[in-house]
Amino acid sequence: MVKKPSDGPAAALKIFSGNAHPALAKEIADVLGTAVGRAHVGRFPDGEVEVKIQENVRGADCFIVQPTSYPANDNLLELLLMVDALRRASAWRITAVLPYFGYGRQDRKAEPRVPISAKLVSNIIRAAGVDRVLTMDLHAGQIQGFFDIPVDHLYANPVLVSYFKKKVAPEEWVVVSPDAGGVERARAFAKRLETGLAIIDKRRLSPNEAAVMHVIGDVRGKKALIIDDLVDTGGTLVKAAQALKDAGAIHVSAAAAHGVLAGPAIDRLNASPVEELVITNSIPLNHKDDRKIKVLSVASLLAEAIQRIHSEQSISEMFI
Repeated sequence: MVKKPSDGPAAALKIFSGNAHPALAKEIADVLGTAVGRAHVGRFPDGEVEVKIQENVRGADCFIVQPTSYPANDNLLELLLMVDALRRASAWRITAVLPYFGYGRQDRKAEPRVPISAKLVSNIIRAAGVDRVLTMDLHAGQIQGFFDIPVDHLYANPVLVSYFKKKVAPEEWVVVSPDAGGVERARAFAKRLETGLAIIDKRRLSPNEAAVMHVIGDVRGKKALIIDDLVDTGGTLVKAAQALKDAGAIHVSAAAAHGVLAGPAIDRLNASPVEELVITNSIPLNHKDDRKIKVLSVASLLAEAIQRIHSEQSISEMFI
């Protein structure tokens, strides 16, 4: 990383975006009172990614907003090539802003002869020339340790809690973790909403299919709020909602930081007992049939973190 002279002018803050989520990048830039930097991110006739930064970035503090969501491979490669272009154009610092970190679900060797994809992708991002990563709600907190560069890990909980605070009566609701691995997340949510906590005992049959066993905790006569980090194909969410209904819950809502919503997710959601799914705009919602989905913006959250990084202020103070 090029060192900023201690007695020189402050580096200019610049926001760039690939094709993954330009709307979020613009929203962040608007909050910061700036414009998205000019960059061409297109394709050559044979499908290869073509990148050209179209403004001066020498000595600038550059932030690339690029969730590596679907199409994950294209979005990841766009990020890497934009980083390389900025580095070769003498940017002072390059921060990859990954509202959603793709390939994060394979974070350990859970069975023989499989890759640890999260570690490999973190190595690739570092090798491309990224100086810092700003991300949100990693699938597993230990992924921060896969990077050999600073990682600022944000949580969407303040945004989600603020929404539910307006509609949740503590004595009527119970927060539910859809599996044992999400208990810490659900407990923190329940504490802030001052509700009870329940856990669903789940046995996974395959990577995209889960069989719900039983509900641990009292949900009878309660309104249940399922909390998870992401909703992918919706299999876990739908089975969890049905288990809660069978256990006597009178209403089921769900909230997640990331709405991947792949494959049959929307059809499953619409046919399920879930009455509302609240997600953030960390990933663009490209489905037209979204009558059960509420999208909350994390632009202000990310913009504040970017401003704090740029001005060398604490990120942890955002969550005190």
